[in-house]
Formats: sequence, C-alpha cells, structure tokens
Amino acid sequence: MRALTGIPAAEFARRRRQLMRMAGEDAILILPAAPQRVRSHDTHYPYRQDSDFWYLCGFPEPEAVLVLVPGRRHGEALLFCRERDPEREAWDGPRAGQEGAVADFGMDDAYPIDDLDDILPGLLEGRSRVYYHFGRDAEFDLKLIGWVNRVRAQVRHGAQPPHEFLELGHLLHEMRLFKSREEVRLMRKAAEISVRAHEAAMRAARPGIHEYELQAEIERVFRAADAWPAYGTIVGAGANACVLHYVANNARARDGDLVLVDAGAEYRNYAADITRTFPVGGRFSREQRALHDLVGQAQAAALAQARPGVPFAAMHEAAVATLTEGLLRLGLLRGSLEENIAEGRYKRFYPHKSGHWLGLDVHDVGDYRIDGEPRLLEPGMVLTIEPGLYVRPDDTGVPARWRGIGIRTEDDVLITADGHRVLTEGLPRSADEIEAFMAARG
Repeated sequence: MRALTGIPAAEFARRRRQLMRMAGEDAILILPAAPQRVRSHDTHYPYRQDSDFWYLCGFPEPEAVLVLVPGRRHGEALLFCRERDPEREAWDGPRAGQEGAVADFGMDDAYPIDDLDDILPGLLEGRSRVYYHFGRDAEFDLKLIGWVNRVRAQVRHGAQPPHEFLELGHLLHEMRLFKSREEVRLMRKAAEISVRAHEAAMRAARPGIHEYELQAEIERVFRAADAWPAYGTIVGAGANACVLHYVANNARARDGDLVLVDAGAEYRNYAADITRTFPVGGRFSREQRALHDLVGQAQAAALAQARPGVPFAAMHEAAVATLTEGLLRLGLLRGSLEENIAEGRYKRFYPHKSGHWLGLDVHDVGDYRIDGEPRLLEPGMVLTIEPGLYVRPDDTGVPARWRGIGIRTEDDVLITADGHRVLTEGLPRSADEIEAFMAARG
C-alpha cells in the first residue's frame, strides 16, 4: 500500500480512528469516491481520487464508498467497491476487489458496490447523526435521502432513523489542515520535483520559444519523476503574465519579455505550487528588475510573519504594506501609504491574496477565520506565500515603460514549532540569482 500512496496503512487507520472519535459513537460517516469524468464521448480524463476519500483510506479506484461506523462490533471501517472482474480488468487494469480492500487497504470489511443499496439502510438504522458532504454530488445526495427514507418508513416497526445531518468537512478538513511527518515528506518530494521542473524551464528559455514548449519541459520533469501537474501549468510570456489564471500557453516569447511560470507537481496526490518570473533573454530590464525586487521584498516581509501564533492574515498585510510603499516610491501610486491601503488602491496592481493552504489540494481545505477572527498559524500547517505585481498593458494611467509587466514569486512554507521552513528553498528567487542561473546555461 505504501508504494502506491506514500503513506503507511497504520497512518490511514489512525486518521479514521481520530475522525470517528470526533464524530461520536452514535454517528455514521459516508464518503463516496470521485466519479470518472468523461473527456469526450467514451474517453475519460485520467482518474484522480477525491482528496477526502484518499486521506482516509488511500483507495485509488472509482465506484467506491467508504462508510465509517464508530463502535460497530463487527467492524467500523467498511468499503463498498467493485468486484474482481477478469474480463474488465483485461481492458482497464487490476481491481482490488473486496479481498484486496481488507488485505491491502486495512478495511475491517468490504462489500460489492452493487450491494450498497441493500446494506446501507441497515447501517444507517440506529445512528443519530450522519456526516456527509451535502451538495457535492447531487446524484449521491438523492441516493442517501432515499436510504434514510427507507429507514424512516420502518419507524412504526421500531426502526430508529438518523435525525441530524452534519457537514463532514467541519471535522475532516480541520484534520487535513495539519500535516503529519509522512505528509510533509511527500510534500517535500513534490517540491523538489517542482524545483527541478522550473530549473528546466529556465534552462530552455530563449527568445522565440513558445509558451507550450516551456510547459512541455516542465511537465516532462514531472512525469519523469512519477508525478503529475497539480493544476494547469501557467506559462505567461510578456503581457500574458498579467492574466492571473492564463492557460492558453500558445504565444511566443520575444526578446525582452519576462516569462511567468506558475507550476507545481503532484506526487502521491500531494501538491506543490511554485511561481517564478524570469527574463527569457537572461537579463532583467531596469523596470522589470525594480518590480521584481519589490515583489521579493514583499515576499520576505510576508515570510517574516510565518510563525506560530501569528494570524494568517498578517502575511498578506505585510505584503500589501511593502508593495504599496514600493509602488508609491516608484510613482505608480500617489498619495499617502495609509490612504492607498485603506482605499485598496494597490489592488489595481495586486488584486489577489498573498497565499493559501496547500496539501492534497493545491488550494487546500481548512478555515482561514475562526469565529470571525483570522486564524492563528500553528505547527504542521503548510501554505504558499505568493505576492505579485501586474501592470496591465492597457493601463494608460502609468508610463508606457511599466505596461505589460507581470511578476509573481511563490514558495511553499511549512510552519514549524520555532518558525517556518521553505520547502521550495532550492529554486533561484532573486533577480541576481535568476540572472546568474540563466547565465550558467551556456
């Protein structure tokens, strides 16, 4: 199992036990696997398991449902999954089946997925609370309502249907926010692969190269390391770097352009997320360097706040103050620092936040505020720090020499007991480091 998931079976079992303790002995927890997605007609997208489902069992197949029944005498962790089918396996690859679900994935018991309709109402009966992701899968929502109604129909015969329905994410996503040692190990591996991929893009960059050619270099490194893109790779040359979620990747980089690359590997389902901005010709112009240096200063200011006990929002506030002060100094904003921040004038050049949680999802789960107050950072959290500046090419309110410059610098950061660790530390970050790396390409 560990070869497949990167996580030992004992850790998955510990997660399930912890979740069941939080839910209580009169609860039942139900998690369907991710469905297969049709790409075109009878062709499917590569299958990727639902992150919550994966977190609790590491089972990689579709058409499965995990049911946790705390305190059940005949087994608490149950998996409904596809039966072995030699004919289908000859086409689609091996299946674990019920025997494999128990022997290889640590389930207490397993049943054919086709038996779900017959067995689940009996598991619901006598449980007072149902934890489930309502609204995520409309078809499964209707099935669950039907099973509950079948129990309700037997009330006059003594059946006890659930009377409380709770959002599973309220418990589960709080668990996922804090990464274990094994999870950090996988995230460091994803980060290392991503660093090598960004270095490959910098080495390949030349005036005239297409964005998709750089994308190919990046994703070649991912696949060569048994990883996948954690999200759609962004390669934006010139003014395309000002489009925050640019995905076309079909333009040609011209001499003098900056190239913004936002790309991260997913290794054993754990994501990295890195952005670097570099000159395709190897040297920054004066304006490009001025903005790149300012983004670097903002990232350093945010990073200084990345330690236990500090509000998550403090990182963004530090980045905003540094960027706004620098924009005033460069003449791209006017007025006082306080006015520009209070009125949000900086958003003209910096419209997004300075980071997000990172884990099984690139924008990982977890609350950013608790009872209306910004969440305090704690050891085990992993997040990104990613300030940027974007001067739109059609912004006639600034001198032409600044227009069309887009820059973002992003790293992955683990909060530790005494501060933080940058998981993506090995990749050139400053303008001097980037120019030196590109000069050494030969």
